[in-house]
Amino acid sequence: MAASSSRFAIIALGLTYALYFGQLGVITPYLGVFLDGRGFTSVEIGELFAVITLARIIGPSLWAGVADRTGKILFILRLGSGLTVLSFIGVFWAYSFWYLTLVMGLMMMFWTAVLPQLEVLTLQTIEGDSKRYGRIRLWGSIGFIVLTVLVGKALDFFSTDAPIYASMLVLIGLFISSLTLTQPQNLKPKAAVAVRIMPFLRDKVALLFLLSNALLQLSFGAYYGFFALYMRDLGYSGMQTGLLIALGVTVEVGIFLVAQRLISRFGVWRLMVFCLLATGLRWLVLGTLADMFWLVFFSQFIHALSFGLNHSTSMHFIHHYFPTQIHGRIQAAYISLAFGLGGAVGNYAAGLLWQQGAGSMLTFSAAGACAAAGGLVLLLITPQQMDKRRES
Repeated sequence: MAASSSRFAIIALGLTYALYFGQLGVITPYLGVFLDGRGFTSVEIGELFAVITLARIIGPSLWAGVADRTGKILFILRLGSGLTVLSFIGVFWAYSFWYLTLVMGLMMMFWTAVLPQLEVLTLQTIEGDSKRYGRIRLWGSIGFIVLTVLVGKALDFFSTDAPIYASMLVLIGLFISSLTLTQPQNLKPKAAVAVRIMPFLRDKVALLFLLSNALLQLSFGAYYGFFALYMRDLGYSGMQTGLLIALGVTVEVGIFLVAQRLISRFGVWRLMVFCLLATGLRWLVLGTLADMFWLVFFSQFIHALSFGLNHSTSMHFIHHYFPTQIHGRIQAAYISLAFGLGGAVGNYAAGLLWQQGAGSMLTFSAAGACAAAGGLVLLLITPQQMDKRRES
């Protein structure tokens, strides 16, 4: 790839990450506020979060299987982006629980086609250079930060429908951005290479890796579903909430820049255990001391570990532990089981606990226990087992 075209490819990838995670910065923290504005209870909010998150179990594997066997990674990415826009339009007329669940579920099903293909496309473009991956991926954090702050401020002046209008604009931008991407010539169809994924998923190290990440994402249920509502009930403004969420993602930027150095020095296992245990402490602080602004402020710095460093470490593990031929399907399994199943259970449980009068303390304490359990699970394997390279 020529230098000029390579620079353009990197810019296009960075823009796509910014828009993809910018959409997360709109819908993840503020979907609960939007649903509350339409009259849904906390149980219904938790259930809706859970149902639409379940699409992340089916979607990634479906799309990744097609992409791995055809090699049409870019086509799948563009198709998913376009169908996401078309399906999301229905949310403007969706006021009943099941209609809104259907619309959001379809949107999520198509949206899951984007990230696994984008991750594989990026790793292939930079030829597995983790340092360059971090620099590209940090644009996702920047997109998240900008959109979170802007929509948080918008909620101080406009109705609770503001997040869906912002989402529509961002999703249209994501589709347009996908049209600027190019597929590297070194990406070939995998149909001729018969590599089964199940033997690798039955591997003890892989199973515990997926379980620990599922427990981590389960713990995020309370944060994703109720943090913005929680802050509002404690008297924080929309702008303050947006800035707190943005702060958590801002610290990711520095982590992405130094993640490869940290991985090289400490290894995958040690970093993942540390990230999970620190996340447990983060949720405990939020559940018990959230009325103290300075503690909430400093607890948001742990997001650099909860998501940023843990995700970078996970991507490094997937890229180095598994054969190249199944990277797309392993990435899909990671998203389906951790973010999909773990996230769905976490959303549903958080909605039940919040509704039953337990409120913030029990909900976030339970989340903290789940994150800590994810770290303890990894004690069943050794650092050497996670840090080794798996041959094809």
